[in-house]
Amino acid sequence: MSTPHNQAEKGQIAKTVLMPGDPMRAKFIAENFLTDAVLVNEVRGALAYTGFYKGTEVTVMASGMGMPSMGIYSYELFSVYDVENIIRIGTSGSYVENLKLYDVVLADSVWSDSSFAKVQNGCTDQVLYPSKELNQKILGCAAEIGIPLIPTRVHSTDVFYSESNVDDYRAIHQKHQCTCVDMESFALFHNARVLGKNAACLLTISDSFPTGEKTTPKERQEAFTSMMKIALEACL
Repeated sequence: MSTPHNQAEKGQIAKTVLMPGDPMRAKFIAENFLTDAVLVNEVRGALAYTGFYKGTEVTVMASGMGMPSMGIYSYELFSVYDVENIIRIGTSGSYVENLKLYDVVLADSVWSDSSFAKVQNGCTDQVLYPSKELNQKILGCAAEIGIPLIPTRVHSTDVFYSESNVDDYRAIHQKHQCTCVDMESFALFHNARVLGKNAACLLTISDSFPTGEKTTPKERQEAFTSMMKIALEACL
């Protein structure tokens, strides 16, 4: 059974899905880390591949940018394709100087002023949480393969470009203890809670608000392999 947004048939999606925002990152992971990878979706360019990592079936699928896009794809994966676990593997802007480019963080909570959850089912919570068990597994896998991983609160926002009359990153950090920002995790965590599934969010720092440092688009697509390795190990 396909959906308007996903041409994969039921059974073509693994129980655990890794979700980068960028379809080219999904393609890179499939080509470099999975064996026998098969393209199972290309509707709207949201590439999805199912293959095997060390003998375990894994799907990697792009979520696109923003909560509406993540909201659609993750909801369908959980509710139509019987996916049990989704691990977001994305990029993030650092709000603090001690989070450097290429550092890998694990969301232990997300704060958002988004209306996504309220519109979806009336939820007014501004702080949502990942699956405790899945986060513990990710932390254990990172330690086992020797990759530093930093648990932190993430600001999950609807807006990439904001004006000067609203709180900037410094105010958000001070008021809500967020050390970095993404645009998808709040919607993912909400859908997982609504549907009784498991979700986690791994992020690589791709740019820094305090220092102005930035990675290139190619680096964001191909160089964030530490995050990819942690997520793949957590699938086993």
